[in-house]
Amino acid sequence: MSRIESVFQRLQGEQRRALIPFITAGDPAPALTVPLMHALVAGGADIIELGVPFSDPMADGPTIQRASERALAAGMSLRGVFDCVTQFRAADDATPVVLMGYANPIEAMGKPEFVRRALEAGVDGVLVVDYPPEECTDFSSALREAGLDPVFLLAPTSSEQRFSEVAAAGSGYIYYVSLKGVTGSAVLDFDEVARRIPQIRARVGMPVGVGFGIRDASSARRIGEVADAVVIGSRIIEEIERSPREQVVGNVTAFVRTIREALDQIGREAP
Repeated sequence: MSRIESVFQRLQGEQRRALIPFITAGDPAPALTVPLMHALVAGGADIIELGVPFSDPMADGPTIQRASERALAAGMSLRGVFDCVTQFRAADDATPVVLMGYANPIEAMGKPEFVRRALEAGVDGVLVVDYPPEECTDFSSALREAGLDPVFLLAPTSSEQRFSEVAAAGSGYIYYVSLKGVTGSAVLDFDEVARRIPQIRARVGMPVGVGFGIRDASSARRIGEVADAVVIGSRIIEEIERSPREQVVGNVTAFVRTIREALDQIGREAP
């Protein structure tokens, strides 16, 4: 059983929702990435999504695009991301880390080398935005053979066929994109999310995390009432952007803790 599966199994037994915060590796500076990863855990993260910076992140809104630009300008690379995970693992061998990014850096490194380095660093899962399941059968199989979870996206427009493809190729959890748009969008249709999640969960047989458009404790709690996990990224990047360098770690911990407390309130009220 992978670390990701173990986390969801434990949380299910506790009637709690997983909190999956996202940061971009290298933002606001490479030296702060590992401290920020620990800050997310201190705030109550169950799984960390660590963004691999890329020059043309098509699914990301302006906030995460700026984070990628800052990280790349500071010299962060895919190899640097693996170094960050290795350093994080020296002090934390329990919290799953999922790399989230795009195909180009993986193709440049080579898929076999990427899988080898990911396993060696202590990565638990990989979500590649522009690797749809039908086009990366070999890659997802290689990840699973190495004990890593290939995580896939589903969207409001996903077809029944896509549900089946994701169920066959993926493991760990499903990332449901709650909006027809990019990260950081502000309008969430909670009723539509509540309608779709049971359908997805029944078809794919995996926990479902919901991201895009979740910005505060209130929206996280409403999503947490129907989803297995809440993914929050742009709002954390905004906290990083607006915080003085010496306060960024503490401010991120404090913000993430507000989301954790909101999700745990659901657990306390569950029958």
